[in-house]
Amino acid sequence: MKFTKMQATGNDFVLLDAHQVEQNWPELARDMCRRHFGIGADGLILVLPSDKADFRMRMFNPDGSEAEACGNGLRCFVRYVIEKRLTGKTRLKIETRAGIREASIEFRVSSSEGGGVASKLETQNSKLLVRVAMGLPEFAPDKIPVRIESVTVPVLDYPLNLKDIEIKMSLVSMGNPHAVCFLDEPVAGFPLSDIGPQIEHHQVFPNRTNFEIVNVVGKRQLRARVWERGAGETLSCGSGACAIAVAARLHGFGDDMIEIELPGGTLMVGWDGRGEVWLSGPAETVFEGEFIKAEMRRCKKRC
Repeated sequence: MKFTKMQATGNDFVLLDAHQVEQNWPELARDMCRRHFGIGADGLILVLPSDKADFRMRMFNPDGSEAEACGNGLRCFVRYVIEKRLTGKTRLKIETRAGIREASIEFRVSSSEGGGVASKLETQNSKLLVRVAMGLPEFAPDKIPVRIESVTVPVLDYPLNLKDIEIKMSLVSMGNPHAVCFLDEPVAGFPLSDIGPQIEHHQVFPNRTNFEIVNVVGKRQLRARVWERGAGETLSCGSGACAIAVAARLHGFGDDMIEIELPGGTLMVGWDGRGEVWLSGPAETVFEGEFIKAEMRRCKKRC
């Protein structure tokens, strides 16, 4: 099974062209994404045909669960279909579980440079950004979803009591659920590996949730770490960055355009307070290879 490994600000994915392939995708995601026994990734992304858009994308987390939305995965998806010459377009519509998402690829090159889109990808790697529309944020508790009562919408600084700490969460859906917490202390020292699982699996979130911790550096600059549902802490999260920017603007902490500093790099998020949220950043191919399924490896070992 041929695959491509890609990363977007350290958020890494295994991509497969699944146009004519049938597999047990949750099981394969668990097998491929294992860091020490598989390829290692934050998710498995499938490239599929669509009767509603240019392509359809499915993304499975390392635990086998399927995500509704994935901003960094979507940016890798766009780069993949262009790099593999599956399309000649630089503006695409991608069908996802969260709806149709628009995307574009931008080259920071001079007008004198020639060549097609794929050839530019080969020569302008460091000058390329992939920009994707992440849809309208949802704030109603039943849309996120979250089981809380007697609150105003949007839900900002909602207190959630854990074992040894109270977390104030701002809640938003970017097609998938997010709980954003703004901190005064540096995010680098926050015990995310302990608190993250408690938030993700808390009973108020029927579909679990992603959890982001954030420092406000300035009106156009935030610093964050992310605990991703089904994956744990990752170096970056596109939908998480969008949720952070939305929550920051609602609090009055940020402007329409915000840089989100994550451990894996910086993402740009734009939101005018009314329309869709836009996410921009780099996406790169790391390597390609062939994957031997686990049962095949076991068979060869026995033989």
